[in-house]
Amino acid sequence: MANDKNAELVFAPLGGVGEIGMNFALYGYGPANAREWLVVDVGVTFPDAAHPGVDLILPDTRFIEENVGALRGIVITHAHEDHYGALHEIWPKLKAPVWMTPFAAGLLEAKRQGEQGAPKIPVTVYRGGEKFTVGPFEIEAIPVAHSIPEPMALAITTPAGVVIHTGDWKIDPAPAIGPKTDGVRLSAYGDAGVLALICDSTNALREGDSPSEQAVGASLKNLIEQAKGRVAVTTFSSNVGRIRSIAEAARDAGRQCLLLGRSLKRVVDVASELGYMDGLPEFVAEEDYGFIPRENLVVICTGSQGEPLAALAKLSRDEMKSVALTAGDTVIFSSRTIPGNEKAILEIKNRLIDLGMKIIEDGDALVHVSGHPRRAELRQMYQWVRPRIGVPVHGEAAHLVAQGSLMAVSGIGQVAQVRDGDMLRLAPGAATIIDQLPYGRIYKDGRLTGSDEAMGIRDRRKLSFAGHVAVNVVLDDRYELAGDPDLVAIGVAEADAGGNLLEDMMLDAAIGAVDSIPRQRRKDLDLVQESVRRAVRAAANEAWGKKPLVTVFVTR
Repeated sequence: MANDKNAELVFAPLGGVGEIGMNFALYGYGPANAREWLVVDVGVTFPDAAHPGVDLILPDTRFIEENVGALRGIVITHAHEDHYGALHEIWPKLKAPVWMTPFAAGLLEAKRQGEQGAPKIPVTVYRGGEKFTVGPFEIEAIPVAHSIPEPMALAITTPAGVVIHTGDWKIDPAPAIGPKTDGVRLSAYGDAGVLALICDSTNALREGDSPSEQAVGASLKNLIEQAKGRVAVTTFSSNVGRIRSIAEAARDAGRQCLLLGRSLKRVVDVASELGYMDGLPEFVAEEDYGFIPRENLVVICTGSQGEPLAALAKLSRDEMKSVALTAGDTVIFSSRTIPGNEKAILEIKNRLIDLGMKIIEDGDALVHVSGHPRRAELRQMYQWVRPRIGVPVHGEAAHLVAQGSLMAVSGIGQVAQVRDGDMLRLAPGAATIIDQLPYGRIYKDGRLTGSDEAMGIRDRRKLSFAGHVAVNVVLDDRYELAGDPDLVAIGVAEADAGGNLLEDMMLDAAIGAVDSIPRQRRKDLDLVQESVRRAVRAAANEAWGKKPLVTVFVTR
């Protein structure tokens, strides 16, 4: 293949480019009709109010499913949900070999044990600094700093050149848990020649350098020491470095530490098995909560994004069995707000304030730092790698364009702007979009997965806005109404502005619709059904200003 003059190296994201989350990248090498493929990351994103009832949102992977015979493997860069969280749903369709770090593999297995029917995925474990081969791709794992243990950038070597896929990264001179970003190894690749840099854009709009995790730990220690009552700290459950920083701050302030939340305990269990919690005092049990003086306790809990069933939300509603917060306690949000979660977080904060809590968040003190690079860190990456082609990924349009501009002014000769579904040829020749692949979103809804149409998401969304009306019309042998239709309305306003019942008005509209059809034409039951449906929707709209979904049954 190395001698095949028709061989091409292509990059094709199916998620995570033009959006934050749901990362899924394809690399292909070979002639156009015989490419071999590598998948990097298999992530999810999370539903918002526009997706009622949906559990998870997954990338549409039909392209690689149709080419699964040429798929050589899947490499996961780190164990954040937006990079590995769709494996249990997508791997059974691909069944390709999977490479993961020890921490990611441990979390995957812990998740499997907690999810009924989750597949057992064979995993090959790799570590920072190691090299391995996936089909025509020679891969070296390069350690980088981030907000989770064992994040890796990938140096992907092919006969067409070397690609550096950064994954999520930042430059942190003092991370709570290693590693530091390996600038020496990245520079070695830059010296040898790098074809393309596929680079995280999340913080490309922010100038300067990200603060260090060590500085966050020092700030948390100061806040905990100054607090009069209990301190509850909520953070991302995957941020093992932050959890360790909080536990160290509690220890140094002479306090014991309690964990609340299933996902948090699962992550800490895996991290403990791998040695990331060594040297810390044991976490106390929930049953001992009532025996520990208020000034001697720190609670680390889930719920930083306002999740209604997470520990912090339950504490704000006083729904925990053994644990409660009281007036004078302090709650620290050691996290950033993911767009879309603002309202849910604000509701929890307001409930806590009503209970007499003191709230501390990122704008009040240094209690959180991002795991992604700001512009000065991006410039440092460019200086290390010195690629011929720069490709911004992992961000919304504003982030991608901002990094593209930074790449251009920093001396990267070619900058390729791509979005989900674009197939970018990296070599040979200039970087060019040469094809469009199918892409989109698949919804995990209970035990099933499918498109929004297959899962009924569109109709569910309509129902959430205007409700549903069911009408049963029965015609006798002469095609006259055999009594008034039965009508049931759910999620519809009860009465109009004048106090007239909407159900009565819709029922009158249904009767009027049948009566307006000549008797001979009523033999066409489909005609009757559609006439009644239109009339009921029109009556609701006239009285209410909204059109509910209407289902009509006609029998004789």
